[in-house]
Amino acid sequence: MIIERFITLRKELGLTQDSFGQLIGDAKTTADIEREKSELSASGLMRIVKEFGINPLWLYEENQPQYLDYSSKDCSPKVISLANEESENIILVNAKAAAGYPQNVADTSWYKQLPAFEFPIPQFKNSTYRGFQIEGDSMLPNLRANDWVLARAVEKLSHINSNKIYVVVLFDSIMVKKINVLENGLYELVSINPDYEPYKISALQIQEVWEVSSRISFGIEEPQESKLLLQLKESMNTLKRQLEEATLN
Repeated sequence: MIIERFITLRKELGLTQDSFGQLIGDAKTTADIEREKSELSASGLMRIVKEFGINPLWLYEENQPQYLDYSSKDCSPKVISLANEESENIILVNAKAAAGYPQNVADTSWYKQLPAFEFPIPQFKNSTYRGFQIEGDSMLPNLRANDWVLARAVEKLSHINSNKIYVVVLFDSIMVKKINVLENGLYELVSINPDYEPYKISALQIQEVWEVSSRISFGIEEPQESKLLLQLKESMNTLKRQLEEATLN
C-alpha cells in the first residue's frame, strides 16, 4: 500500500489516527499502518471503500483515480415478469412482502408469491414498472400509509433526478424518498415530511431504484381547512358578534 495516500486520506477527512482507526475498524493499528509496521485489514479497506467511495486501487497503485465512479452503477431490476412476448407485468409488493424483498431481490422463485398484472395504458408500455405499498408517514402530504405507488425502473444511478420521488431498495430495507446526489458515491435520502431528518447512504448499499410515476389511494378525504383559514373565520365571527352587540347597545 502507498502509505502516503492512506495518510492523505485521513488528513483530508480531518481525522486523528485514533478516530480514523475507530471509523474503519482498525483503532489499535492505524498508527502502525502509517509507520508501515502493520497492514490495513481487508475489513478496514472495505470500510474505506464503503464509507468514502475511495477507489481501492488508488491506495495500492500509481496513476489511479482517488474516487470510484458510481454514477454508472447498474440499479435496474433483477427479476421481471412477462405478460407475453411483447409486454411485461407489473409486480405488486405489499407492505408484508417488502420486508423480504431486499433479501430475495434476485430470487425468481420468491416472486411467484406476489400478484402481477398487465396495465393496458400507453404510459406503462416500453418500460418495467413495479407497485409498492407505502408504510409510515415520512412522505406526507404527498403519500399516505397504505397508498400504492407505481414506479418505473431506473437503469443507472446517473439517471437520478433530485426533483423526483423514488423507491430505493437497499440490502436491508425499502425506502420511498427523494434523492440528492452528493460527492464520492454518497446519496442523501430526503423525506417530504419535515419531521424526518435526511440521512446519507453509499452507492454500495443500493440494489434497485424505481422512479415513482403514479399513486393509487383509497378513502380520499375532503381537504381540511388550513389553520390560518380557521383563525380568520373565527376572527370574522368574533367581529360580527361585536358589531351586533354594538348595534344593540
